[in-house]
Amino acid sequence: MRLLIAEDTTDLNRVITVMLEHAGYAVDSVFDGEAALEQLDRNGYDAVILDIMMPRIDGITVLQTLRSRNITVPVLLLTAKTEIDDRVAGLNAGADDYLTKPFAMKELLARVQAMTRRRTQYSSSVLSYANFSLNAATLELSAVNSVRLSMKECELLQLFIQNPEKPLETAYILEHVWSREPEADADTVYLYVRYLQRKLTGVAAEAYITGGHEGTYSLIRN
Repeated sequence: MRLLIAEDTTDLNRVITVMLEHAGYAVDSVFDGEAALEQLDRNGYDAVILDIMMPRIDGITVLQTLRSRNITVPVLLLTAKTEIDDRVAGLNAGADDYLTKPFAMKELLARVQAMTRRRTQYSSSVLSYANFSLNAATLELSAVNSVRLSMKECELLQLFIQNPEKPLETAYILEHVWSREPEADADTVYLYVRYLQRKLTGVAAEAYITGGHEGTYSLIRN
């Protein structure tokens, strides 16, 4: 699998590159957002690692550009910021995951492996509920119109469709969707449910997700 890493801190870029190459990935590394976009125009990648704070073009703008071009490659954002607003900005731009600095290299590798594994394991099967369908191969949610989901949103919606009209506890959702990410918590679930609900509304799906206040969520018909 081929990865692109864009990180302007030279030493960190080199360490990540060596670690990923040692794990068996082919890696292209650049040091600014402009170079990242140039590489993405030239080559196809199985996943991209973007630092948010980069010269020339920042990571969020690179990500927004990718998604505006309908490039659905999984993207992991690296950021030194911990405020929830920064996480929201990344997720709104179309990130599949984020990791705050400083981080352990083993954790970065686990995140990359999870992203690439999910991408290759998606089958062409389509799940349906009410008037909408979810194509796990393309991450596409469709009803009256369609929208692309992030990997996490897709996994979360799959879990709801497989358990329709059942109250799912937050702990259960974390175990099945965020099992490899111990830092994920109830706020993480709440945030992703909000994004997913907006997209269900956006495609005019005749269903919505209830709950949150008492620690459970349910997918039900309108």
